[in-house]
Amino acid sequence: MKDLKITLSELDTPVKILFTGYLTTVAIGYLFALIQILFTHGMADGKLGLSIDDIVYSYYGNRSGTVLEKKLNGSMKGKASEQETFKIMQWVRDGADETEFTNLKINKIFEKKCEMCHNSGASGIPDFAEFENIKELTHEDEGATFSSLTRVSHIHLFGISFIFMFVGLIFSFSTTASSKYKSIAIGMPYAFLIVDILSWWLTKLSPMFASLIMIAGAGMGASFAFMWIISMKEMWFINNPWFCEPGSPCQRAIKVVSGFSLNSLAYIGKRLRTELFPKLFSILKDSFNWLYNKMK
Repeated sequence: MKDLKITLSELDTPVKILFTGYLTTVAIGYLFALIQILFTHGMADGKLGLSIDDIVYSYYGNRSGTVLEKKLNGSMKGKASEQETFKIMQWVRDGADETEFTNLKINKIFEKKCEMCHNSGASGIPDFAEFENIKELTHEDEGATFSSLTRVSHIHLFGISFIFMFVGLIFSFSTTASSKYKSIAIGMPYAFLIVDILSWWLTKLSPMFASLIMIAGAGMGASFAFMWIISMKEMWFINNPWFCEPGSPCQRAIKVVSGFSLNSLAYIGKRLRTELFPKLFSILKDSFNWLYNKMK
């Protein structure tokens, strides 16, 4: 009995739409995750854009200052005016006394600028209505706590592994690469995920491991992009009359669509391939270069 082999290019249109919807939604989610990293970890050193210093400050900490100072110069920069920020920092460096907190009206700054987010209804962030929670942030910045690392680690391991399971499952039906290279591509994101989580803990202990986090993150992103592009290409750009050369076997195997000749469809597809798509790629490339230069 001949083995049944399913390929992405031969799937029914409803299944292709199902897979495409999932891949597109996950890709958008991945993009927003990267943006979120830029506005959290990427602001740890006070500058937009992810750097080694950002990683070190986020996990190992900035041992030359307090948590509150790091936040005011980093991810919370601009939430208060320069005068208010200076006033808070001066109070911290003078000992962060509770009496002075009220006498200098530092409490009014926190009520006006901070408690709209840092309140009892918020989860995962300290409630600034309680002075003790503010006082804790006036100690030396030692980065992420072991408690927060434990919480975030298990969330990432469960959540991201599920994402890559379905992306890998869809990619496993592709035919572009051999079974050997498909196995490597499917296994890579899991290996990088484990290295990424492990490097958080190592960086917490020593800043020398910070670069490992960036390498693991880049590896996961490259694995995801590779499987995503191959899967989308095979579902919609293989055995499609819009992308077949005139007279090719794949074109002859497909019926005329909506009264158009296959040669006409192939001509339009060729124009899209050779003219429109390269121009769009060039525009996207120039846009990313412009955005990168702006963020430097």
